[in-house]
This record gives sequence, C-alpha cells and structure tokens, in this order.
Amino acid sequence: MKVLKYVGLGLLAVVLLFVIVVMTQPSTFRVERSETVAAPAEAVYAQVVDFHAWQGWSPWEKLDPSMQRTYGGPPSGTGASYAWSGNEQAGEGKMTITEAKQPSNVTIRLEFIKPFEATNTTTFTLVPAPGGTKVTWAMEGENTFVGKAFGLFMDMDKMVGADFEKGLSAIKQNVESKAAPPS
Repeated sequence: MKVLKYVGLGLLAVVLLFVIVVMTQPSTFRVERSETVAAPAEAVYAQVVDFHAWQGWSPWEKLDPSMQRTYGGPPSGTGASYAWSGNEQAGEGKMTITEAKQPSNVTIRLEFIKPFEATNTTTFTLVPAPGGTKVTWAMEGENTFVGKAFGLFMDMDKMVGADFEKGLSAIKQNVESKAAPPS
C-alpha cells in the first residue's frame, strides 16, 4: 500500500510540475517570415488581398484536392471572406479581411474551427526594399492553456513558419514571372 501511495504522490507531483511549467509559458505568440519580391508592391498586394488568388500560392491549398471553398463579401479587400472545409490536414475555418490598405497592408481575422478552435490575426505588410518589395507575413494570437502545453512539444514557429516560407516563395515566383521589376 505504501508503494501505491508513493506512486500516486509522484504522479501528482509530475502533473503539478507540468501545470506550473505550462502556466509560465507566454500568453501570446507571433510567427513571422519575410521575403523580398522583385516587383512593385501593387503586384504582391493583388496576390494577398484576393482570396481567389490564394489557390496559386498558399501552401495549405494543396493539402486536400477536394477541399470545399466558399467565398463571401466583395471579391477582394475589406470584408472579403474565404471559408474552407477539408480533410484532417486542411481542417475547417474561415478568413475575413478586416483591413486592406493598398498597396501596403492586409489584415485578416483567421478563425480555425477544426481540428481545434482558435482565432488569430494574420497580416501581410509590404514595404519598398532594394530590388522590389519586402513582404512580411505574420500571425499572432492568444495562447490558451492547451496552446501553451502544445508549445512545449511542438515548435509552432518552425511549423507555421515553414509554411509561411513556402507561401512567400510561391508568391515571389508567381509575381516575378508576371511583373517587370520596379523602376
């Protein structure tokens, strides 16, 4: 009986230690990647402000060839929305452009429904840079207890950041193949 008591106390101590470690994790997160595109900001802006264009560059569009897509609001810009429902990898969610300042900024409310619920803010910032336009793709949000625990085992910056890098590279390739470099 004493052995079971010590095992139980040991497990309780591990659980309490885990809870304390999780609670000390940051309450917010931010993932950000940048790429310089040899094209004017207007050409890059057109890729991110219109959800219809995302099929040509978004890394998540390739996760489920039969993904269901629904577009709402205006064709692009503030108020435009895009909802998706796909397989386990693609999940389900909705994006709504909450602010679009041509040609420098697009802010998106990103709502995940499946496999987990979360609401984050995604931004695309475009600034002049030597040789073209620097595009910065960022996502930030709140870290719930579950998110903090997840972060102990999975590096969200590496996971999401790698997808941002793929997407920015695809934007670069798409835009540079169509546009002349800025003067």
